[in-house]
Amino acid sequence: MRINETNRIGAINSYQRTNENNQAEEKKSRRKDEVSISREGMQMLQETNNTDRAQRISELKRQVSTGTYHVETGKLVEKLAPYFRSMVSDASEDNK
Repeated sequence: MRINETNRIGAINSYQRTNENNQAEEKKSRRKDEVSISREGMQMLQETNNTDRAQRISELKRQVSTGTYHVETGKLVEKLAPYFRSMVSDASEDNK
């Protein structure tokens, strides 16, 4: 009886080559994640880094904590009115 071990080695080598090729293809097909920030996002970032804004926020926090902060109702209404108007107009359009 003759046993030929070279056939087994050839099969193993073939498997290894196939495995190496598959790994190489996986590495090629992997993409790198990319992030891009819009102009608006960059503007928001700059605004948050603004020291004047930070000082204003700390002053408001101090006023709220000491109880000296007073809401200016006129300004509040000016800012909220367009929002509520748009909500009412959207609701009336949905009912049509």
